[in-house]
Amino acid sequence: MQTVLPRARAVRPGVLGHGAGFWVIAFAFVTATAFCTVPTPLWAIYQREEGFSTFMVTVAFAAYALGVIVSLFLAGHVSDRLGRRRILLPAMLVEVVAAVVFLTSNSLGVVIVARAVSGLGIGMITATATAHLAELHATARPGGGRDRADLVAAAANMGGFAVGSLVSGLLAQYVDDPLRTPYLVFLVLLVVGAAGVALVPETVELAGERPAYRPQRVSVPAEHRPAFFASAVAALAAFAVLGLFTSLAPSFVAGTMHHPSRALAGLVTFLVFGAAAGAQALLRRVTVRRQLAAGLILMSAGLAAVSAAVWLPSLALFLAGGVAAGAGAGVLFKGTVSTVVGLASPDRRGEALAGLFLAGYVGLAVPILGLGVATRYVADRIALLGLAAALVAVCALVSRRLLRR
Repeated sequence: MQTVLPRARAVRPGVLGHGAGFWVIAFAFVTATAFCTVPTPLWAIYQREEGFSTFMVTVAFAAYALGVIVSLFLAGHVSDRLGRRRILLPAMLVEVVAAVVFLTSNSLGVVIVARAVSGLGIGMITATATAHLAELHATARPGGGRDRADLVAAAANMGGFAVGSLVSGLLAQYVDDPLRTPYLVFLVLLVVGAAGVALVPETVELAGERPAYRPQRVSVPAEHRPAFFASAVAALAAFAVLGLFTSLAPSFVAGTMHHPSRALAGLVTFLVFGAAAGAQALLRRVTVRRQLAAGLILMSAGLAAVSAAVWLPSLALFLAGGVAAGAGAGVLFKGTVSTVVGLASPDRRGEALAGLFLAGYVGLAVPILGLGVATRYVADRIALLGLAAALVAVCALVSRRLLRR
């Protein structure tokens, strides 16, 4: 879910050419992001067979977001100094370790550790793979523009999240041992992806003397702080919506709405993230202001529909609301990234974007944890209604500042 500007050109060959390397990195990127949503359609099974409470599901989900945040600020930027391949390969192997940990036990502690490890790997992968794709494409097709690289990176990111939940849900529905088979399948795919990364050309020229390591800095452009903070709050809300559909939404479908199909649980998340990726692609050429407006409207309408669907209950309305909310969240986040890029000076964009991503991943964890706590004291549908109302209120609060352009 991150956007990074490329910095370097190809300097060292690999076994594969740059054109082939581009698609290998795309495959590795898709596989890694897809792996992150493998547990999504399985949460209801963990609850039924392992006794996980709704709150514990949110804790396991938040462990992933915490892993991403830590990794983002400790290692997400170091490929600029050490090289793309030197970061991507270990990061893919971290995801392999996470898959192995999932396979060792179904206990809550193990699942939390596996989710945190997976988050650590993704925090390293998303920024690095996005930059690597842009650089490989620029070398393979000089003067060809960045549209294809940007589109593939966006599809690999949001599209990967969509594919992972769908594949996991189908495997859990139609193959034996649903709490192991999806992880085994993705373990193989991750190993293949890691092997491919090792063959791809490096695109960063290493300096003779490496600068001293420092964690990623967060920089807020002082002259544009109101717009920056409005963008950060909007990103937080967008990630909270996406987090809802990768944590508790399948449980709502299985429990509150009485549709226990694992394939359906995977389909829900697939539709939401697929809508997010599709909306980003469809609206990429419209103005940033229109992207922000469309995102705010679609996300608010979708949340209202999802809340109503749980009370009726109506699966069709729930799916339609999820598609609208996902599309809104995807295009709203894209608009906030473009806004922050435009506000920050070129030499501070990375630091400004780091602040935006921090807000986003806080949104991925904290509101969902709050929802999990709320379900311990009130009915699930009341807790969901409260979260939806809060997020719609946030959208209304920041809309004036975001659209003042």
